[in-house]
Amino acid sequence: MTELSRCERTSRLLVARLDALASVASQLSNAEAERLVELASIATMHAVALETLQAERAEAIWREAHERHPELPEVVVELPERIAASLLLLEAAARLAAESSLLLH
Repeated sequence: MTELSRCERTSRLLVARLDALASVASQLSNAEAERLVELASIATMHAVALETLQAERAEAIWREAHERHPELPEVVVELPERIAASLLLLEAAARLAAESSLLLH
């Protein structure tokens, strides 16, 4: 699987997840819907950190999801310091792997 096809697949999965969440959001309590949006947001951050999704594309997907589904809760995710540090380490590891790959070729 190429990097481009991996990014496209991740984009499609995120769009599908947000659409599915929006379709059930009205049947959930506000707290439950917000929690599911938080989890989707964290999954998006992981995908960006692992470079399976570009940050600009992720932002566009979320913006378009909120335009299509105004009922989708908007939440601000504040990661605990430990998780935020883990994401930074993942990002750094992905960059190092990419640089190492370039040096080998």
